Amino acid sequence: MRPEVFWQRMAIGLALFIVFGFLQFALRGFVDPVAAPFWVHMHGVLMLAWLGLLIVQPTLVSQGNFARHRQLGRIGGLLALFITCLGIFTGVASLMLNRFPPFFSPPYFLVLTVTESLVFGVMVAWAIRRRRATDWHRRLMIGATIIILEPALGRLLPIPLMGPWAEPAVALCQLAVVAIIASYDQRSRGAVHPATWAVAAIVIGTRVAISLLSMAPPVIALATRLAS
Repeated sequence: MRPEVFWQRMAIGLALFIVFGFLQFALRGFVDPVAAPFWVHMHGVLMLAWLGLLIVQPTLVSQGNFARHRQLGRIGGLLALFITCLGIFTGVASLMLNRFPPFFSPPYFLVLTVTESLVFGVMVAWAIRRRRATDWHRRLMIGATIIILEPALGRLLPIPLMGPWAEPAVALCQLAVVAIIASYDQRSRGAVHPATWAVAAIVIGTRVAISLLSMAPPVIALATRLAS
């Protein structure tokens, strides 16, 4: 399989999964999209643009259109910056307006939204920095998107019923996607790529950091103050 085909299929698979997670949640009546603040809609539009870009970029490479690939790459960098900032803003604003899931504590929700947004932004920045090392660049871009699978997983998994097992379940689902990349590495390279190991470590580190930070007294105090 040509590398571009694999990475495009990965992008399409992630995009369909994320869109399905949010769409089925709305169709089941768990959320009223019309009542959502405009910045929530803006965040959704930016995310759809990111997923679309993730699908288009491997296609441009396969067509040899590297100039357009680089142009869209610069747009993608700005897009990731806006997604990161708006993701943090949306999380904080949702906390202040009491628009977060009732089964999340305020500290956990605050840490969840801020941490995932920051990790996504840092991974995209790292991918851009390694753009000349195509093998790293592709894996880090997909890895950044794996990090933000969590909101879709939260709408598909029975999180309210899972209690303390929710975090490990999310981590295992994300690592299952990383395992697909690792399997491709084994077939195409004979060994798992270092960037794939890095993505797996970041996924685990992110889940652990969210759990630990949500129990930190300063975070609890800040979240309580924002929620009140």
